[in-house]
Amino acid sequence: MFGNFYKKLGKRIKLLREQRHLTQEKLAEKSGISLDYLGKIEVSINRPGLITLLKISNALEISMEELFKTL
Repeated sequence: MFGNFYKKLGKRIKLLREQRHLTQEKLAEKSGISLDYLGKIEVSINRPGLITLLKISNALEISMEELFKTL
């Protein structure tokens, strides 16, 4: 049921990261999460909680609303 949501979310995070010219490594560092965990979020293996999504949105310098836009 939520698989498609997490797939779209992972793609959205990757798109936003690339638009900001950030590597996975740099975004993981700015977010305070591991590179492995971020990589698995982007390919929808890991399903992040709200705290992790807040860390990612802060690192991308966007609101949570912007993160979920178009999902």
